[in-house]
Amino acid sequence: MAQSFAFGIAGKVLEKLGNVAYEGICSAWGVRKEFEKLKDTLAAIRAVVLDAEQQQARTQELSLWLQRFKDACYDVEDLIDEFEIQALRRQVLERGSTGRKVRHFFSGSNPLAFRFRMGYKIKKANEMLNEIAANKAKFHLTEKHETNVIHRERETYSFVKTSSVIGRDEAKQHLVNFLTDPTDGEDIPVLPIVGIGGIGKTTLAQLVFNEESVKSHFELRIWVCVTEDFDIKQLMIKIIKSATSMKCKDMNKEELRKDLQDCLNGKRFFMVLDDVWNDDNKKWSELKDLLCGGAQGSRIIVTTRIRNVATITGTILPYDLEHLSYENCLSLFLKLAFKEGEEKQHDNLVRIGEGIVQKCKGVALALKTLGSLLCSTRVQHDWELVRDSDLWKLKQEENDILPALKLSYDHLPWYLKQCFAFCSVFPKDFEFSTFRLIPLWMANGFLQSPYENEEPEDIGKQYIQELQSRSFFQQVEPESFFSNFKMHDLFHDLALSVAQNEVNSCNHYSTGNVRHLWFDLSKQDVSQLPNNLSRLQSLFLEDEGKADSESLIAKVISRSKHLRVLDLACCSLKQLSNSIRYLKQLRVLSLAYNGNIKRLPNCICNLLSLQTLNLAGCRGIEELPEDIRYLISLRQLTVTTKQTRLQENGISCLTSLRTLAFSECENLEKLFEDIQNLTALRELIIYECKNLVSLPQGLKYLTALENLAISDCEKLDLIMEELELERKEDGSLRKLCIEGVPKLESLPQWIFLGSTKALQHLYIGELENVLLLPTWFQHLTSLQSLKIDDCSKLSSLPEEMQHLTSLQSLEIDDCPALSFLPKGMQHLTALIRLKIEGCPKLSKRCIKETGEDWPMIAHVRKIIVKR
Repeated sequence: MAQSFAFGIAGKVLEKLGNVAYEGICSAWGVRKEFEKLKDTLAAIRAVVLDAEQQQARTQELSLWLQRFKDACYDVEDLIDEFEIQALRRQVLERGSTGRKVRHFFSGSNPLAFRFRMGYKIKKANEMLNEIAANKAKFHLTEKHETNVIHRERETYSFVKTSSVIGRDEAKQHLVNFLTDPTDGEDIPVLPIVGIGGIGKTTLAQLVFNEESVKSHFELRIWVCVTEDFDIKQLMIKIIKSATSMKCKDMNKEELRKDLQDCLNGKRFFMVLDDVWNDDNKKWSELKDLLCGGAQGSRIIVTTRIRNVATITGTILPYDLEHLSYENCLSLFLKLAFKEGEEKQHDNLVRIGEGIVQKCKGVALALKTLGSLLCSTRVQHDWELVRDSDLWKLKQEENDILPALKLSYDHLPWYLKQCFAFCSVFPKDFEFSTFRLIPLWMANGFLQSPYENEEPEDIGKQYIQELQSRSFFQQVEPESFFSNFKMHDLFHDLALSVAQNEVNSCNHYSTGNVRHLWFDLSKQDVSQLPNNLSRLQSLFLEDEGKADSESLIAKVISRSKHLRVLDLACCSLKQLSNSIRYLKQLRVLSLAYNGNIKRLPNCICNLLSLQTLNLAGCRGIEELPEDIRYLISLRQLTVTTKQTRLQENGISCLTSLRTLAFSECENLEKLFEDIQNLTALRELIIYECKNLVSLPQGLKYLTALENLAISDCEKLDLIMEELELERKEDGSLRKLCIEGVPKLESLPQWIFLGSTKALQHLYIGELENVLLLPTWFQHLTSLQSLKIDDCSKLSSLPEEMQHLTSLQSLEIDDCPALSFLPKGMQHLTALIRLKIEGCPKLSKRCIKETGEDWPMIAHVRKIIVKR
């Protein structure tokens, strides 16, 4: 069973039973006493669930008990949902202008009948939980909280066989340069090495530690494998022991401090703190203060999987350890799988090994795991089995790759474990964006916050940042308007291993009640659908026009009444079944790129829980549903329509909207004028609306707007009367993208909505008539990334750019008229990445060492210059 899933799901339900909406339910329907019983029993069982999850491998009976508890939690969640849907229905009916038509539209639930039906369901839920609670006594479980979970200890040492390390020469030289650099500041320089588990951080540190030039440079070298709890006393003992071989277990903290200072005093030392997990700044500061007695030239290297740890410990930018190249991977694998020269006798196995190497995706420990697994067999079938199996299905020893990655998973809080495991529903190499992923997490109730009024979208962004910080997610490109992420194949295997009974993804089948299902009809037969879909919460169906999707979807809907997510993108649908109205708990509906759909059934507006509706690429839609204004829970809406005008009192009534996108609306000439009603709107995207001529004046009232993207709108005129747009100094705009607007000759200042001091990311592209960038660029003091692409007439960048002191990434592509960088680029000390491509004159001036502009950019850590 998925580890920590029962604990997490119970926590999610308990939070629902304790929030404000729950209080409203109790008052409205008189169910407080019954719900309180549910809450108490649920909390009592959850207290022992962590112990049960750790011990479930002991007996099948305990595993089944956990499964029953998990199913009961989902049932309680469904109960709460039914009450919340009823409350939404009341909310619509109580609006002043609803009238008889609306009351008929939302009829179908007699309050007395509803109360009776729900009373019976709550009673049954209580009986089920009481039975589960009574059975827990037989397992002798103890109460545990998440902080009590004991993680596995790992011990490393400084020795490495240099000849066994491949492909790290450049990284080694970078670290040696850092260690022997004569320049120094007041603090001891600390360089963090960051990367996923198993990529080779420790090996690189060992290489440097044993380098002869490093040995001769330092009087003292100290290697410490840091414990997970970052205990200061234990760290002092380890440091003293590494430096002097002295054992000092019986000393108190003060005695240890004196011995440590005596040990380091006046000596130039090099210390490796390997495998650091602590992100408590106070603990780090305490340790660093104890190390201040060393001589000038002392250095510290920290290895960590967590970017936040690198931020806390590092005095300079962290070194991101990259994956090994394919050639180096193959060389390392063959060295481990064969005796020297033996591979020449087994061409067939080498070919299979090439596929195995691709599976490892540049991670050294994965290569070592699989190479060691195969070194004792020359049977072709054994090699093919490893190549074709998912890593989590193969036997793993304690120090192999999956246990190493599992350690990272163990460190996650339970709410992140759910989010991570859910992502295994996507195929390997799938790219997902915040735009898509966060609504899916929200729909399944994964987003938890200790703060009462925090926006779920903000919680989701924090989760993504946390998972990215811990290397579970890898950003596909540097920060731009849309952030796309991928999950490394090895982490995908890990996610599947911890979510086997929750997720059924592309040819991976589970034996439990599937909750989240990805099914590709072009590759899988309908008969392979799981038999039990009654508990399905997420369905992602792919077709590519090779099957009768409509009849299948109708069948699935009839068997899956508790769906929260229904993704039917690219399914070649001609119409959506009216049976969609039965999915009362549906939060996400995607019909993207079903170009043959002409109309949506109006009953879709009965889905009052719907939070996300994606109609992108539905070019056949002639008109949006008449009653779309009743989707009062909608937070994200993407529209493609043939309409030239949008209906009055339609989208503008959706006051819960946070994201609104118009995509490929080829006939649309104007947006609705009352856009100012969308006071909560945070993201507005307008893409490929070829006939759009202007933006509504009401745009100036969208004070919550954070992201604005305008792309490929040939007739759009962005010039507005400046005097009609009131200035506000505390604008909220964080990201701005303007591309493919040929009528634009200069960036209009109004579009920044007074947010020059808030803007962090700016993308300008395909502006063929823009000659110069405005001098007011100097006011963009918070700008972190700037991309200028395909501005063929842009002749120069303003010297005021030197004032963009927060700028970290600058990318200039296909601007052939640009011939030099502006003066003062050396003042952009925060600049980490500079890319210049398709700018022949400028590229020539930025050639390393010899280019005329090189001195201004030599401080930038990553420079990519292509002619």
